[in-house]
Order: sequence, then structure tokens, then C-alpha cells
Amino acid sequence: MLSQRLRLGRGLVNYGASGRQSLRNFAAAAGDDNNNNNNNNKSSNDSVDERHPLQGIRILDLTRIIAGPYCTMVLADLGAEVIKVERPHYGDEARKWGPPFLEHSQDAAYFLAPNRNKRSVCIDLKRGTKMLHKLAEMSDVLVENYVPGTLDRYGLGYEQLRKVNPKLIYCSLTGYGSVGPYAKRPGYDVIASSVGGLLHITGERDGPPSKVGVAVTDISTGLYAHGAILAALYQRTRTQRGQKIDVDLLSTCCSLLINVGSNYLNAGTEAKRWGTAHSSIVPYQAFKAKDGYLTLGAGSDAQFKDLCRRLQVEHLSEDPKFKTNKDRVQNREEIVSILEKILSKDTAHNWMKVFEGAPFPVGPVNNIGQVFEDEHIQAIGLVKTLPHPKDDFVKVVGPPVVFSEARNDARTAPPMRGQHTDEVLGELLGYGREEIAKLREDDIIE
Repeated sequence: MLSQRLRLGRGLVNYGASGRQSLRNFAAAAGDDNNNNNNNNKSSNDSVDERHPLQGIRILDLTRIIAGPYCTMVLADLGAEVIKVERPHYGDEARKWGPPFLEHSQDAAYFLAPNRNKRSVCIDLKRGTKMLHKLAEMSDVLVENYVPGTLDRYGLGYEQLRKVNPKLIYCSLTGYGSVGPYAKRPGYDVIASSVGGLLHITGERDGPPSKVGVAVTDISTGLYAHGAILAALYQRTRTQRGQKIDVDLLSTCCSLLINVGSNYLNAGTEAKRWGTAHSSIVPYQAFKAKDGYLTLGAGSDAQFKDLCRRLQVEHLSEDPKFKTNKDRVQNREEIVSILEKILSKDTAHNWMKVFEGAPFPVGPVNNIGQVFEDEHIQAIGLVKTLPHPKDDFVKVVGPPVVFSEARNDARTAPPMRGQHTDEVLGELLGYGREEIAKLREDDIIE
């Protein structure tokens, strides 16, 4: 069936250069549609059309917290139907990770970030196995992030479900993978980032290890998983078989070490913390101004020369101690000290005017309010407003990827716990009202 969907995808309407909106205008227009949608109970799937690359793909989502939900959200943005399975009366743990909380539904704002475009059903994993098997049988993908072996005890492991649906793509996101001495350990972002060395290289040069401000290892793991799922779906068009995918936080974190890892593996060079600075490029860091900080980088000697010209210290670019990047790295402390004294004399706002049109990258260190008030962020319509069944509306950061032909959009607000249980059991599994009422009375569903 997927091969047919792919062929349909290739036959999308060609809007042509004259009739095509700019990419971001199209995204903004899609956001306007969301903003004007007054049907708070509308299913994410109702507004998916042939322009969505994953139209017709159904994903059974047994994940919680960040890595798994982020993965399935990205796939949902592309048009996949995502059924989020949650624990009755508790739900995804991230719903309680606050404050802040929504006023009426009492879901944490944290939960909103990776859960748009999904339907929520609450089914007890231990006693609702029959229902989950039926959902797996009619799904293309199952995504889960339990400690290896947990779902096998409930009859929901890969080897069990592949018998139910041989074409099922089963993606496991774990802390350390399904094999190895750490396989049974629970995994959280900051722990995997500690074991994987990311905390060791993050923070001020003379300070303690520090974590990144968001769960970057979780998010990256989710992105790896989303790409792997797409590859498996494509391979299935040739083999007609599903497969198991293992993605883990620790391996992801090690992959994020890039040049730092390569330096150790190939030259035996142990890494250290640099704050905002770069071990191999100078200047490349944040500098304090009168009203805050700005970050700039001169990745080439030509860029450094232009920086000196704009700062009216042209002689520095001809000084033998600073003429090449190698020279500047060797004399890092001296050149950074000089630039710190110059840049501290004016505001970041005024320096940005001086650097307008510069060939080197430069930008202010914004707080989060300034990020979303930034004229560029507002101009591209990145933030989307979505109607919510209890809290009027919520705001989310929309997809950062825009296609010229395909749709990739935020359509519906993150669901309330169990919001679609009756809908899914009735429409997909054919359960009647009395059957659903009995399941709810027995506390198997919510």
C-alpha cells in the first residue's frame, strides 16, 4: 500500500513558479488556517490531504516524555496518523512536568512541546493487550520507549507483534540500546549526556560540567528515530516486510561529539570545556556588551580583517600575532581581551548596527521573550496558534522545515488525556457503546 501512496505523492499538483507562494508564506498561510479553525475537537487526520507526504501512514505511539513523542510529532506534522497510547488516569508523565500548567486542562506547558497533531487513547497495557494487538495489526509503525524487555511481558514486544503484523515497523527508543551491559538501565537525557561526554565538554572553562539548556540528546534521538522510520517505510515498499529499529540516547550522544570525538579517536586529544568559545577558531564566542551579550565568529582571516575594520582597529589584522587563525588561536587570551574591552563600550543593539551586512556571523544573545519577539521569527510565522478544547488556544513552535510542494504543518493542539479513546475504539476497532462503557467500568480504558 505504501508504494501506491508514494506514487500518489509523486503525482501531486504542480503549482508552477508563477502560482507558487514563497515557502514561508505558504507555512504562514497554513498557520492562519489553524488559527481560524473553531472546531476544537477536530481530529488531526481530518485536515491531512494528498500534499502531506505521510498521508495514510498510521503510527501507534507508546512513548512518553520527549525523545519518542518528538519523533512521532515530526512524523505527524508530515501527515501520519499518530495514536498516542497513555496510561489510564496518569497519562504521559510530561503532563505533570510543571509549572507552568494550562489553566483549565492542567496539562504542563512542557507536554505541549512534542505532542501536537496526535490522538490520545488511554488503554491499560497489561489488560488491554487484545485492543493493542488489533491497533498494531492495522498500523504501519509502532514506536515505544520502555526499558528493554518491559513490553515483552505484556505481549507487546517486537517478536510477538511481528506475528500479528509482519509489515509492522517497530522502533524502540531506549537509554542504552537492547544489548550491552547497560541495556536494562533506564535512560534520561542528562544521564546519557553525562555518560556520553556531552556534559564534560559543556560549561565555562574553569567551571563544573553543565548540561545544555534543553534536552538535546533526547531531541536528537527522536530525530534519528524519525529518519530511521522513514527509511524503513521506504525499504518496505521493496521487501513488503517490517523490521525492528533500535535507537538509543547514549549512541546518539556519542554521535553528537563529532569533531571532539574525532580528535580523541584519531589524535588522542582529550577535550575540555570552552564556554561559548571554540577550540580551533578565534574569535568565536560571546562577548559582553553594555546591555547584554552578543556572539560573533570570524571563521576566516578575511572575516577577521573585516571585523577589525568595522571596529576601527585595522592594525590588528596585520599584527603577526593575529594575522592568521593559527596565530589567533596561539594568542587567544590577548586578542580576546582586546575585543572584550572594545565591545563592552557599547550596547549589543548598537553593535548590531555596526555589523549590518558583515561577512562574518554575529547575533545578540536573546532571552526567550526576545526570541519570539524577534522580527525575523514573526515574519516567517514560525509560531502557530492552535484551538484547544478546554483552554481556548495554545501556541507551539511550528515545523522548521518547509517544502515547495509538500505540506508539513501544526494542525491540532496536543490532545487531552484520553480525548480520543471512544473515537478510536469505535471507529477503528468497531467497539460499540456498551462495550466501551464496560471497558471503562473495568478500568481498562479511560
